[in-house]
Amino acid sequence: MKLLLCIFALVAAAMSDTSLEEVLKSGNDQFTANMFQEVVGADAEKSCVLSAFSVLSPLAQLGLASVGDSHDEILRAIGFPNDDVTKQVFTDVNNRLRSVQGVTLKQASKIYVKNGLELNDDYKKVSRDVFDSEVQNIDFSKQDASAKQINAWVEDHTNNRIKDLVDPQAITPNTQAILVNAIYFKGSWVKKFEVGATSDRDFYVTKDKKVPVKMMYQSDDFNYCEDAELDAKFLEMKYEGNDTSLVIALPNKVDGVNDLIKKFKDPAVLNNALKNMYNTEVEVSLPRFKIETTTNLKNVLEKMNIKKLFQAGEAKLNNLIKNNADLYVSDATQKAFIEVNEEGAEAAAANDVSLEVRSSFQRSATADFVANRPFVFFIRCISERLKLSFITFSGIFMS
Repeated sequence: MKLLLCIFALVAAAMSDTSLEEVLKSGNDQFTANMFQEVVGADAEKSCVLSAFSVLSPLAQLGLASVGDSHDEILRAIGFPNDDVTKQVFTDVNNRLRSVQGVTLKQASKIYVKNGLELNDDYKKVSRDVFDSEVQNIDFSKQDASAKQINAWVEDHTNNRIKDLVDPQAITPNTQAILVNAIYFKGSWVKKFEVGATSDRDFYVTKDKKVPVKMMYQSDDFNYCEDAELDAKFLEMKYEGNDTSLVIALPNKVDGVNDLIKKFKDPAVLNNALKNMYNTEVEVSLPRFKIETTTNLKNVLEKMNIKKLFQAGEAKLNNLIKNNADLYVSDATQKAFIEVNEEGAEAAAANDVSLEVRSSFQRSATADFVANRPFVFFIRCISERLKLSFITFSGIFMS
């Protein structure tokens, strides 16, 4: 039977807030780097956006639902040492995310369970207390109606940006439950672009191909650096509240984005570049852009060594549903969206996972940052006040 989920030993004392933040950042940085490589590598010639952080949460829920080798495989992939730390980290980060200032940044989770079935009591409590996850019974025998109901919930939690996440045809008589996770971000720049300054400019897709784009422009003080080793420039633009930002990594060469992407396989490379940023006057030319991406998470996660979760008899999701231990993930999908314009940015992502049961820098007085060639981007939560520092969305813009 099928469970659709839309896409972490006892301890003597609780971990400190600093330690929890470090565990989250380390796990999310590596998981984001790995997922970014797989998603971008699948089609390096196409713009894309993804939210690895949005996948981290449902994977952690599945990790807590699983036992044995499957459980250990998930925790290794997301970089968490044990279940207790997983619970502490996600309880902590969800509480802190509610206090992010100046922008809308929210994550939501819900488990739809087949009529007549129940979550295990302990797992239901963990889902509620750790992941703020609602639980609702639903009649999966009515494919269209149940898909419509779930998709309406996703739309509602992503400002109608993510539509048709669950395909009615993916719901079968074997479907046992659907766990949906959604993340939504919307923010306005601290320093907005003037619409009147936007003009048509050439964007060099390759050395031999250029296309017209709507290029925004402004000159102001921003965090910036040039990294000789990466052969790229970095620009950080804050959103209102100063708890979140957009980072653009711009290769110096028109055809340099693929080499830059490969270097980001090591998350320390990006972190080192970000540490070298300094505040200076920058003339910024940045395209307006909008990207929507659908990612086959099953293929991506299997390449990231999360394999047993997708195998009948190996997933061992024993802690999930009462009297129903033989579940496995049959499919997983993420839909993600981002729009960047003169006012700021809007981004969203939602995950659908199907489970079945077997039947160095340089300084200058004024920097010039002209993003007229393919670049990498990241939306970060960077609040010193909340002790948060992690990537929520990432992607590439090709044209």
